Amino acid sequence: MVDDTGTPVAVVTGASRGAGLGIAHALGSHGCTVYVTGRTQSAGESPLGGTIHETAELVTSAGGTGIAVRVDHSDDAQTKALFERVGREQGRLDILVNNAAIIRDEVMARRPFWEKPVNVIDTLDVGLRSGYVATVHAAPLMVPQRRGLVVFTSAPGAAHYVFGPAYGVHKAGMDKMAADMAVDFRDHGIAALSIWMGVLLTERFKNLVAAAPEKFDHLLANSETPELTGHLIWALFNDPGLMDKSGQTLIGAELAVEYGIKDDGDRQPPSYRDLHGVHPIRQFTRVLR
Repeated sequence: MVDDTGTPVAVVTGASRGAGLGIAHALGSHGCTVYVTGRTQSAGESPLGGTIHETAELVTSAGGTGIAVRVDHSDDAQTKALFERVGREQGRLDILVNNAAIIRDEVMARRPFWEKPVNVIDTLDVGLRSGYVATVHAAPLMVPQRRGLVVFTSAPGAAHYVFGPAYGVHKAGMDKMAADMAVDFRDHGIAALSIWMGVLLTERFKNLVAAAPEKFDHLLANSETPELTGHLIWALFNDPGLMDKSGQTLIGAELAVEYGIKDDGDRQPPSYRDLHGVHPIRQFTRVLR
C-alpha cells in the first residue's frame, strides 16, 4: 500500500545503535516514517546492545512510524531490495541518511596501520561503498518528485589524522561522495551533503569513558547526543535554501547555531573549527564530464 498522505519518508542505515539510532529517533519526533536498517535483530547479538526493532519502536513512540528492516549493507542485493520495498510501500523517499559503517575497535588502537588487522579497512566496503550503492537505489525514488536530501554522516577525521588511514579515508570519502553526487543531483532538486558530527554520546563512547575516565572524561563537556544530528537533518530538509548547501561538508555544531537548535540540557556544542582550527575542505567548482 502506497502512502499518499505526504508524510516524509526517511531511510537511516546502520541504525541499530549509535548515531543511526539517534538520528532515526529524532526524525521520528518530527513525524517521519523511518526505515531503520542494520544487522542486529535480537538482544545480545552485539556487545554494544541495541537492535533495529528497538530503534523502530523508539521512532514510533516519538511520534513517527518506525519500520525495521534487516539489511547487511555489504550485500548489494539486500540494499536494492530495501529500496524496492520502500517504493512499494511508500511510493516516495524524502531523506536518505548514509550512516552504516564497520568501525572495528582495533582501528582505534594507538599503533601504526601496519600493526593493525587488515580488516579495519572494511570501512571502504560497509561505509563508503555501501553509501554509494544505497544512493544509487534511492535516487530513482527521489528524482521524480524533484526533491530530496541525501546525508552522509562524517567527522573531522576527513581533514586531519584520527586513528590512521583506514578511519580517515572513510570520512574523507564520505565528504567527497556528497560533493560529487550533488553535481549530478543538482538539476533534479536533490541535495547531497556531509555532516561532521562531534564527539557523540553513543554506547561505544560511554564504554570508553567508563574504561578510562582519566583519558576521556574531558570530552564529555563538548559532546553531542546523536539526536542532535537528526534534528539538524530535519531542519535542513525544511530549509528553503537547502540547495545552496548541497555539495558541502557542514559542521553539525555550526548548523545548530544557524538553525537555533540546542542539544539536550539546553547545551550548544562547540564547533570543531573553534576548538581546533580544523574545518571541512571545500571542493573547487570546476566540473569535468
